[in-house]
Amino acid sequence: MINNLQVTGILIFLFSVFISSCSQILLKMSAKIQYDNKWKEYLNTRVIAAYSIFFISSLVTLYAYRFVPLSMGPVLEASGYIFVTVLGVTFLKEKVGVRKRIGLVIIVTGIMITALFG
Repeated sequence: MINNLQVTGILIFLFSVFISSCSQILLKMSAKIQYDNKWKEYLNTRVIAAYSIFFISSLVTLYAYRFVPLSMGPVLEASGYIFVTVLGVTFLKEKVGVRKRIGLVIIVTGIMITALFG
């Protein structure tokens, strides 16, 4: 049975995965831009912000593990595929093909099975 502290930990963990997904979108946005030289390609606002968010996400994940069982981490981390897909469609206007939809359904099914019977 999941207690209130675990629910809090799960929400914190999901927040961490979400902000990590946001940073991936920032990196992809930066990759689409042509820069004058290699320095500007790697040292620009989007890239620095994305890696800063990755770092913060790691700290938040470590904190969440105080409340979440270690075995639940990979399951919660899988929600990142969903977040990245939704953010990619929203901000990058990416298309979601049939194979990707099937993959997402499998991921969501796995998360639900683990949550219910884990």
